[in-house]
Amino acid sequence: MKIAILDDYQDAVRRLECFKLLHGLDVKVFQHGAKGLGQLAIRLADFDVLVLIRERTTLNRALISRLPKLKLICQTGRIGSHVDVEAAAERQIAVVEGVGDPVAPAELTWALILAASRKLPQYANFMKQGVWQSSSIDPMRNTLGRTLNGRTLGIWGYGRIGQLVARYANAFGMHVMVWGSEASRALAIDHGFVAAQSKEELFIQSDVLSLHLRLSEQTRHIVNEHELGLMKPDALLVNTSRAELIAPNALENALNSGRPAAAALDVFDVEPVPPTHALLRLENVLATPHIGFVEQDSYERYFLPVFEAVHAFVHGLPIKNIAVKT
Repeated sequence: MKIAILDDYQDAVRRLECFKLLHGLDVKVFQHGAKGLGQLAIRLADFDVLVLIRERTTLNRALISRLPKLKLICQTGRIGSHVDVEAAAERQIAVVEGVGDPVAPAELTWALILAASRKLPQYANFMKQGVWQSSSIDPMRNTLGRTLNGRTLGIWGYGRIGQLVARYANAFGMHVMVWGSEASRALAIDHGFVAAQSKEELFIQSDVLSLHLRLSEQTRHIVNEHELGLMKPDALLVNTSRAELIAPNALENALNSGRPAAAALDVFDVEPVPPTHALLRLENVLATPHIGFVEQDSYERYFLPVFEAVHAFVHGLPIKNIAVKT
């Protein structure tokens, strides 16, 4: 069987300990994505097994119908809307999903909060240019960073990642305010935190607001420009979840209007994000290339169950197939 691992941007998968499970198998690792349905269909037409790294490639019905040899789709992390499981089931293509882990994205979220609050990238970059203790060449933006102690962290979405971020904030002496489902707010109160009375209160009261929602049709564009405009003029918006949680152009417009003061982002509406993207042009945006889960320990956790499933499938052993035709 021919196996393809898609979108391994850093060519890191082959260096994982768990990659040894695929030793002796016919494996092709693609570092870069193909543009368009036609190119992708041509690239993948001869493969029996596809290994997806999160949502980097979309396997919709149209693409699946053009992959005649495909027998197994393996997803690192949980399956999302980027894979048409129903279309796979109709073609009797097995689908296996992996496991998730909140630690790496929670730690990255906290790193972004610290870096943006103290303006670490700006100070470091200007120091390399010979400019001492400066955060901007614009006198109006050449301002001091600030500490987190005593300030309010707003968290929208109190799942496993949101809970970890709340614990980090508590360790730094921040007040934590949570908004989300009724169950999430009740759990936050049980954990000793404050539940916002409304979504608007969360935006108004937060010095730092971090989004931790799963993307669905209900949450797509759930944050709009009006709500962003409710934030304090010195507030920070953090998004390490999904760019599509925020309405198109809303964040760019809000940042240009001065509320919030800054944003720290690990996710974008187009990925890989082009250097001409409007948000990358803004001085008050700290951006990272969707690396929430991109680190050594997470990769080992994500890929181990996937490679175990591939190994089992190739050798005729049972796997946990979630694509069952009803």
